[in-house]
Amino acid sequence: MKKTIFAIILTICGYLFLYDTFNAFAKDEAGCLTCHQYPGLVRLEQPNRIKVLHIDEKKFIKSPLGKYSCRVCHTQIHSVPHTGITAVDCTTKCHLADKKNIRSKINPLSSFHRMEQSHISSLNSESACNVCHSIYPHSKNNLVRALLNMHTGFFLCEACHLNKDAFDSYAYDWKEPEEATFSGDPFGSYYAPNMEGNPEAGHLISRIAVFVTDKGKLRMISHTPDIQLATQFLLKEKNLSQNEKAERLKYFHRDTARKEISVACNECHSENGILDFHKLGFDDNKTKILESVGIKGLVTKYKIFYLPELFER
Repeated sequence: MKKTIFAIILTICGYLFLYDTFNAFAKDEAGCLTCHQYPGLVRLEQPNRIKVLHIDEKKFIKSPLGKYSCRVCHTQIHSVPHTGITAVDCTTKCHLADKKNIRSKINPLSSFHRMEQSHISSLNSESACNVCHSIYPHSKNNLVRALLNMHTGFFLCEACHLNKDAFDSYAYDWKEPEEATFSGDPFGSYYAPNMEGNPEAGHLISRIAVFVTDKGKLRMISHTPDIQLATQFLLKEKNLSQNEKAERLKYFHRDTARKEISVACNECHSENGILDFHKLGFDDNKTKILESVGIKGLVTKYKIFYLPELFER
């Protein structure tokens, strides 16, 4: 009997030890970094204004707020999506002595997490898409717009928005590196074994593009020849009739197509997806991660996802 009681006590102590251990190290109890860990996670709020949502975990932990979980300050966030919820309460754990003074001030939220975020601020792209569309073009779907914009650093537009009916055959491969300017730490992929010149001359990223066979040679779909036409279209757009505008847009989007979000996710992030990650140079471990990326479930399975309360006391 004594041995049984002793064993039960040891078991309870073990669970308490594990609980405290998780609490001590798990700064992300609610799983916020499932999404927010990705560089380039950007929400387009207005044509010329973005909100960066990326959080670098290592930098966050080293910051003054690193010992607190996200929802200590972000008290109103309980579910995904949480678009539009920007209020932050600084007086739940910190600033307890001067609550009234802190709450009476209007603190610009743009100053928070600035050192922990990364995004592309400019990109030397040769695609006509960027004449009309910004670097981070997705803005309409509140649930996934930031997740879609995250792909800017890894794909050309046509890689996702390809009109497959317009081509007999096509393949996905790396485009030659482009120079990019980053706010925060550079991120992305660099893959150009035959590149001439000095790759250290600037921050270079490679992106996956679509290639088709044209007269026996591979040609990348990037619509570079349309840059001048697209520029002229923007200058004349206000003076065009609805039919003229529709015809121009139809021409510019002749090789592209829109997709359902769930279809777009599963097309790439699955074992039998359209991207051959091994052929693209990823090792076995990275391939498994890309094929089964957990964030996909938030998009393909749920309209609303409630954050867990497992570790909160």
